[in-house]
Amino acid sequence: MPTTTRTTAARTALLLTALGLLATACGTGAASEDRSEPAPDTAPRAREVARAWDGSAAAAIWLEGYYPLGDPVQLPEDAFHNAADKEAYITQNFTLRGDLPETPQKQAKVTWKNGDSLTLPLMGARTAYEKVGGINGPGPRLTVTGAKLGEMTLATSRGPATVPAWLFTLEGYDTPLKRVALSSSKHPKPPIGPAGHLSGELWELNKVVEVAADGRSVTVLAHHGSCDDGPAVDVLETDDSVVLSAYWVGTRAGICTLDLRAEKVRVALDRPLGDRILLDAFTGRPVRGAE
Repeated sequence: MPTTTRTTAARTALLLTALGLLATACGTGAASEDRSEPAPDTAPRAREVARAWDGSAAAAIWLEGYYPLGDPVQLPEDAFHNAADKEAYITQNFTLRGDLPETPQKQAKVTWKNGDSLTLPLMGARTAYEKVGGINGPGPRLTVTGAKLGEMTLATSRGPATVPAWLFTLEGYDTPLKRVALSSSKHPKPPIGPAGHLSGELWELNKVVEVAADGRSVTVLAHHGSCDDGPAVDVLETDDSVVLSAYWVGTRAGICTLDLRAEKVRVALDRPLGDRILLDAFTGRPVRGAE
């Protein structure tokens, strides 16, 4: 089989991943040449996305909603005690000892620093527990012995907010594991479609991993393949939005395996993100946060 180009291998990898197939080797068996390709011109598509969103009806809806950008789970202060506990968390292998409380009310408020608030349906303890894990399979497990309703601070599309959270007591830990007890607001219909075949070398971002406390940087999870030098992310800032354009850098010698990988990329901003909309140039949509 001839050695595939970066673009062809990437699109095939994306398809195989979506179908849940095993990675398939592709290559000649001999080392291919390293090739240095110029970075794509991401500015035209980024400007197009920014123009579509800035001042739009979709943006107005977004600015009134609750859209989390941070991790919905806050670990105990001393997590983790050992590698087994860490593995249990990563594999979502939890077991429940005892009962979870009934939901005390049907709705709860998310509150921002400026005093704005929004009332949303409250997620039950059982649902929150199942989102954290609850697999109860073989291998290392974390044991939940109880839960109560509390609060945690979370980065959102409108800045840091105080949100209701379920506080799960873990056996062997002095502080609880917290899990946000709200789902995000309904997403508005985007005012622009995906880039599609016009994207060139652009690729869809996976998700937001973290927004810095001062808002001056965001960390996102970006895709790449096995025969490149990793992902890169360009940024275009306007008064109302921040558009991120993800692509792959370079190629490396060797046999390419058709697996799609993800890597954290930190993107510095000229000024704090604030309530500006964080957009993906490829999809034309807000970059999704972890739910």
